[in-house]
Amino acid sequence: MIAGVAFSGNTRRKPCPVPAPRHAPIMIVGEQPGDQEDLQGKPFVGPAGAMLDKAMEEAGVARKNVFVTNAVKHFKWEPRGKRRMHKTPAQREVSACHYWLERETDAVQPRVIVALGATALKSVLGNPKATLQASMGQAIESDGRHILATYHPSFVLRAPDPETRDAAYHAIVDALREAYRLMKQQP
Repeated sequence: MIAGVAFSGNTRRKPCPVPAPRHAPIMIVGEQPGDQEDLQGKPFVGPAGAMLDKAMEEAGVARKNVFVTNAVKHFKWEPRGKRRMHKTPAQREVSACHYWLERETDAVQPRVIVALGATALKSVLGNPKATLQASMGQAIESDGRHILATYHPSFVLRAPDPETRDAAYHAIVDALREAYRLMKQQP
C-alpha cells in the first residue's frame, strides 16, 4: 500500500528507491521500474536504461546534468512463464506515487523535464488526459519549466519493425537535444 492505495496484481510492495535528489538542470521521468530496476533498486539499469544512455550520448547530454526517476515507484508485473513482464500501472497508482515525483522535482529544481512515455507525461503534467502524440515535438511550459514528451526507450526495444524503431529512437534523441538546448538558454 502506498499513500493509502492498495495495488492489485503483482507488484513489488517496496518502492524502487532513487538516489537522494540533487540539483540537475534536466530531469528525465520514466514510467516505472522494470524487472532489472526492481531487482537492483536503481532506475534505468536494464535494457531500456542502456538505450537511454546511448540516446543521451548521441544527443550530447552529460549524465552529470541529469536526474533520472520514474513516475511510479514500484514494478507492476504479470508472470509469463519464468519471466516477470511489465504491466502498465493504473491511474490510481500514478496518482498515489505523484507525491514522490513532486518531492523529487522540488528538490532537484530542473529547468527541463523530459517525460518518457504517456504515463510519465500524465504524471509530470498532473493531467490524466494528456496524450503523448499531442504533446510530442513541442516544449510545454509548466511551473516555470519546459516539459518535453517523447517515447520511452522500451517502446524502441519492442517496436515491430526497423523503421518504427529508428523513428522512435531518433525522437528520443531529438527530445534530449532540445532539452539540452533549453537547459542552456535558461538562467
